[in-house]
Amino acid sequence: MSRVAIRQIALLAIASTAGFVLLMAALSWASNLTSTSGATLDAIDAETGTVTLSLTQEPPQLDSTRATDTVSGRILGHVMEGLLRYDVNNRLVPGVAERSDVRTDSATFHLREDARWSDGEPVTAHDFVFAWQTAVDPATASQYAFIFYVVKNAEAINTGKLPREALGVRAVSARVLEVEFEQPVAYFDKLVAFPTYYPIREDFYLSREGRYAADAVDMLYNGPFEITVWVHGAHVRLEKNPDYWNRGEIRLNVIDFPYITSDGNAALNLYRDGKIAEVNGLGADSLDQVLKQRWPVKRYSDGSVWFFQLNHRSDHPTGNYHLRKALQLVNDPGELVYKVIKIPSYTPGESLFPTWLKGENGLFRQEYPAPTVTPDVTLAREHLDRAKRELSVDEIPPLVLLADDTPGASKQAEYYQNRLMQTLGLEIRIDKQIFKQRLAKVEAGEFDVALYGWGPDFDDPLTFADLFASWNPNNHGEYANAELDAQVRIAQQSTDPATRMAAFGRIQDILFEDVAVIPNYERGQMYIQDPRLRGVARRAVGPDPDYTQAYIAVD
Repeated sequence: MSRVAIRQIALLAIASTAGFVLLMAALSWASNLTSTSGATLDAIDAETGTVTLSLTQEPPQLDSTRATDTVSGRILGHVMEGLLRYDVNNRLVPGVAERSDVRTDSATFHLREDARWSDGEPVTAHDFVFAWQTAVDPATASQYAFIFYVVKNAEAINTGKLPREALGVRAVSARVLEVEFEQPVAYFDKLVAFPTYYPIREDFYLSREGRYAADAVDMLYNGPFEITVWVHGAHVRLEKNPDYWNRGEIRLNVIDFPYITSDGNAALNLYRDGKIAEVNGLGADSLDQVLKQRWPVKRYSDGSVWFFQLNHRSDHPTGNYHLRKALQLVNDPGELVYKVIKIPSYTPGESLFPTWLKGENGLFRQEYPAPTVTPDVTLAREHLDRAKRELSVDEIPPLVLLADDTPGASKQAEYYQNRLMQTLGLEIRIDKQIFKQRLAKVEAGEFDVALYGWGPDFDDPLTFADLFASWNPNNHGEYANAELDAQVRIAQQSTDPATRMAAFGRIQDILFEDVAVIPNYERGQMYIQDPRLRGVARRAVGPDPDYTQAYIAVD
């Protein structure tokens, strides 16, 4: 070997060694960068009190006056707190209000002296007054403004007839909040735990100049946790709020969401690799993998019902009663649940009112059984022919079926596409959208049929009964029925349980008779959870899952 060759080999060795050193330094720097961003290598870190989880979607809206979805509600339920909140046993307990006096015509709430915002300033009665006035202000365009209609003048304000200052809520002092009702109310205590009733501090809200809740720094928090990292579409990190009044009872220090994915298989892989502590909403394919791994499966009812949201506008074919009736007569929730979804915790839908709702003396659906329909393709085709005559068309134009882009929603949409073509010869165009865009499209009425679900906002049948009231902004298909509206008013204004339940029973019948909605299923959730993570509340009403009382078990 020549000296030149030896020299070249030596230089290559030196270069390789230097490259290796630089690579190790880069990896070390990247590792440090990752750790400072909040991600952890283990789903459970008992030493730091950190739990690592995933979200299915980016939270679309964390302004509590405008939030409408469950993902945003889940985050808000950990970083904010209302006058009352739900405990680990799903009971309403004192929140910011240490004491309350709820009467049939009014209510008084006494706020805690040690309730604080995350900047150390006290939470005052004025913060609730400002938030509630903002929610009902027409300029806010809150889809949940209607939930305040039990408060004096709220509806008149929201419809532009009165100024926001006329709302029947006032700060008697910094720590005393008084509320006057529009009419007698039997369920107001259940409303004030809902996110739209959370407080907002006026000076901070105005200082954001229209960007309130756009980023983590654009929010103040009064709940058990605060958002310390929010990389949109990628990462949300919650850390224990040192200014929370009940911080001594909060046992987790960090709830980290460094993964945002709606892909069930991706979530399972993260769980298998020990990177997340929980996987929610197991689908049929995921469930098979879980059972093969012999991971313990947990289940519960999340309280939601899923259905066809139909567009009742006159310029949509589904505005025709006979077309809707044809769709109702070929719908087979049993086939959908048992042959398509194939998840044991799901049950076929019969009503907008789920089976778990309480009635006067027992369960509502036992006291007021839902009307049922037997699939009948022949009768459905007769109604379809009548629809064509009334619409003056030879064929129904293609119907737009709006759905999420998740695997489960895609499977259901394709099932309906095939079934409606086979039974009625209807062409269905599936419009699959990411979660946030699907919300925007359904709110804009850009659909004929939407795969839609509704979970309870509060523990009373009214949370389902008023969904299709003509004034409800969540009535995206613009269904309108004067008798239904009247029954909703009866249920809102009466304090007599029998009268209210009779009104709900009639609403259930109207929705069926008019084919305002076509029920598909009631959803039960199946999930897996790291056995070291305990005390997580799963519920139908309130933030779900709720980690405020969760802890890490150290064996």
